[in-house]
Amino acid sequence: MNVVCLDLEGVLVPEIWIAFSKASGIDELKRTTRDEPDYDKLMKWRLGILKDHGLGINEIQETIAGIDPLPGAKDFLDELRSITQAIIISDTFEQFATPLMKKLGWPTLFCNTLEIADSGEITGYRMRCEKSKLTTVRALQSAGFETIACGDSFNDLAMIQAGKNGFLFRTTDKIRADYPDIPAFTEYNDLLEAIKGVL
Repeated sequence: MNVVCLDLEGVLVPEIWIAFSKASGIDELKRTTRDEPDYDKLMKWRLGILKDHGLGINEIQETIAGIDPLPGAKDFLDELRSITQAIIISDTFEQFATPLMKKLGWPTLFCNTLEIADSGEITGYRMRCEKSKLTTVRALQSAGFETIACGDSFNDLAMIQAGKNGFLFRTTDKIRADYPDIPAFTEYNDLLEAIKGVL
């Protein structure tokens, strides 16, 4: 049995931190896992910036309320789920992702959670497990699934390389050049056909 494991931000929805960077006017928050491979380092840096500016979950959720899935993402996901099982595996947080899951038709999502004070300050975060994307793919494989993974960033590479097949989608030129053996696509139709071809 196959299961397709998809990244969320950059693949199905816009990057939340980039959207919040634009909304807040804080240019530094544009930095994502496409730029910083160490997720723990990236998140601690982000939380420090939020604290310095007195911003918290309420301001970020206001921005997220105005974010829609990328054009064509829901149709792609609907068709994919009609032919095989699919799971979104993301390093985002349930407090960020829930409104976006509604817009995508409530697909299955494995993600992390934020620690939030009564004031709305984001004080920390809890990852589901260490190396959550790779660990989840390995767990699915141990349960008898063959995995096909797709993502756009450094933190997707391990789950892409660990599976039966894997693809990059709308990734950076650097990642594409550094991993020429991983097929890369920019259009949902092409990605869907590639997935169908390995099912």
